[in-house]
Amino acid sequence: MLQQHSLSEQSRFSNLFASLHIGKSLRQAGISKSFGLSSLAIFQIIFSLVFEGKNWYRLLESDRAADLPGKDVIYRFLNQASFAWRRFLQVLSLRIVRHFESLISSHRVRVFIIDDSVLSRNRSKKAELLARVFDHSTGKFTKGYTMLTLGWSDDFSFVPLDFVMLSSAKLANRLCEMASNLSKRSNGYKRRMEAFSRKPDAVIALLERALRAGFTADYVLMDSWFTQAPLLRELAAKGLPVIGMVKEMKQRYLIQGKRMILREVFQSLPASNAKDIKGSVIVHTACGLPVKLVFVRNRNKKREWLAILSTDVTLDAAEIVRIYGMRWSIETFFKVTKSYLKLGTEFQGRSFDGLISHTTIVFSRYLAMEYERRQSSDDRTLGGLFFLFADEVRDLDYQTALQRLMSLFLEMSQAKTKKNKTAVFCQLHEWISGLPSYIKDLFADLSCES
Repeated sequence: MLQQHSLSEQSRFSNLFASLHIGKSLRQAGISKSFGLSSLAIFQIIFSLVFEGKNWYRLLESDRAADLPGKDVIYRFLNQASFAWRRFLQVLSLRIVRHFESLISSHRVRVFIIDDSVLSRNRSKKAELLARVFDHSTGKFTKGYTMLTLGWSDDFSFVPLDFVMLSSAKLANRLCEMASNLSKRSNGYKRRMEAFSRKPDAVIALLERALRAGFTADYVLMDSWFTQAPLLRELAAKGLPVIGMVKEMKQRYLIQGKRMILREVFQSLPASNAKDIKGSVIVHTACGLPVKLVFVRNRNKKREWLAILSTDVTLDAAEIVRIYGMRWSIETFFKVTKSYLKLGTEFQGRSFDGLISHTTIVFSRYLAMEYERRQSSDDRTLGGLFFLFADEVRDLDYQTALQRLMSLFLEMSQAKTKKNKTAVFCQLHEWISGLPSYIKDLFADLSCES
């Protein structure tokens, strides 16, 4: 009964799960159960939940509650500290990235993209490692977590590879501490210790894990917050060229034996009548690292300019600007996961393990949609594809209803006496009365006589 309600064998979801080997990825990450429903079945229920338009609480109050596992089954699965969710996400992402790479030229530019986004939990009080974090979009502090995300892109698709859920390294900013009864060998304990990391250290750790897992890229893209000289130097030492936006701050650049701030560097360039690219120059940072600065027109404020930095000084200025434009895909990723896939809002548990596991499942939803879009060469946005998936989940009710109807017809065909036929007909009437209203309306009024 549960399998009939979750995913039909002929549905797009099942085809995706089979193509992406979700069950195998779960086993490789040690995500398994010793009894009861399998981990794959529970993962499928949570995965498809967002497409049904209901949260878990409302779903348990519906007519389907009798065919679903209990609330404790779902929350035990999400709050399990021993599950290696990072390993699961890496295995799944690597499989999808290798498929995407088989579709493009070997000369096409591939990039790693680093960015962070705030998961606000303003109404929470007891959530584990809850902290006051700064939200750059609003310029204010808020209660929640900072999700530092590493992604991969080929300018056609964006693939999330890994993430770190940061609390705060400052004790004064942490509103709740971590649980004290965890095994230090568990994956949950390691993820909690990562939450205290500084952002630059977390960036290095994310990229090192991605390289060890087998991901490759030509450049690392980041916004102005991360484009700092110490981080640039460390990434250059690892052979990872960086392209990032830089702010006009107090840092000095060495050019022709003079130390200049960013504005002075721009003013030293010859005047240009170019529409977008105002000029470029090779300079050295304070630590001696050669970088190329490209100045472009600010489209929001035409009298101002923006500066893009590249540690690969051989690149043409126009190519630097084009490659940096690929960074925008992570912004659309954050938008889709928060607006459509209910990142940070679907489950409001207090456990840090629940936050990690649910975020990974949301990333898996995005990966499946991106894979489906790329497979079918679909020009639609992921938002449109989301509603297509939601309609399909609605159609699964039709499939389940027809399967049950066929079973009743088979039972009716075996009834020989009038009494047995009347009993079967009453069962049919009772079955129709329990259907969703939009299916019930398709049937004419039926009645049975005792």
